Amino acid sequence: MARWEAGARERLVVAAVDLFSEQGYDATTVAQIAERAGVTKSTFFRHFPDKRELLVAGQETLSRLLAEGIAEAPANASPLEAVAAGLERASSIMGPVNREFAPRLKAAIASSAELQARDALKSVGLTAAMTTALVARGVPDPIAALASELGSLAFKRGYAEWAEGRGANDDGLAPYALAALAELRAASASLD
Repeated sequence: MARWEAGARERLVVAAVDLFSEQGYDATTVAQIAERAGVTKSTFFRHFPDKRELLVAGQETLSRLLAEGIAEAPANASPLEAVAAGLERASSIMGPVNREFAPRLKAAIASSAELQARDALKSVGLTAAMTTALVARGVPDPIAALASELGSLAFKRGYAEWAEGRGANDDGLAPYALAALAELRAASASLD
């Protein structure tokens, strides 16, 4: 096994998701994940503190991109327009490999209550990143929190549709996330 082989982090995530799906989260060891990925256990621990963290490997990047997109939205953008800019920016890193990988990831998460809880925390983190970015734009906290919750839900719904290959759009995740946000915006208008 190569000590500093390129792509080790990504291979570890793929190996873990496959093993979690095949034999369950609890039955999968770090040693098995490292072996499947073609790296050593010490390489695993250079990238992740434990096996739970494998499924949120991209959370920091997504949070950063969401916040950057919101920050760079035009000054006159409404909170939801700023969230849309964040969703568009964050969606830009999702490509065909992510789409192909999504069903395996979904199966792995469904196989474990611990992974489901960790996935829920990921959503909370993405929502918090959007709220912080909106508040930094001067959006009052309750409005920022509501817009961020809608943004998080739109990302989740858009990702699910995109991952399942529904629709004819092969342009990436962004159109799905933005369509989900538009649907949620329209639905929220009918709450009164």
